[in-house]
Amino acid sequence: MYGSSRRKRREEYESMVKDKVAEVEWKYLDVNEHWQQMKNIMMDTAQVTYGLSKGPCSHKETWWNEAVREKKKKYGNWKKEKLTEAWKEYKKSSQNVKKVFHLESERNRRNVQTI
Repeated sequence: MYGSSRRKRREEYESMVKDKVAEVEWKYLDVNEHWQQMKNIMMDTAQVTYGLSKGPCSHKETWWNEAVREKKKKYGNWKKEKLTEAWKEYKKSSQNVKKVFHLESERNRRNVQTI
């Protein structure tokens, strides 16, 4: 079902783009105008067919990012050194990520309940 709906949307998009392209007087446009017109057709049709996103991805600046970065760094150290001490540091960092994630999830849940 998922694949067929994607295929239908793609076919709808392609059909709409072809129809809009057929309506334009291309011979009177220079190269830059031609590309701008194609861009506008494709972007407008995509917006109608697929809709707009809610903005840029925000997970790159989340509260847990620093803890995860530290965990990955510790894992890389352990992979290079293969020492027991490096493994312990990695496990400690891993537990910290879980704790940070749990605490922040709990805080967000409480905030949602109070609204």
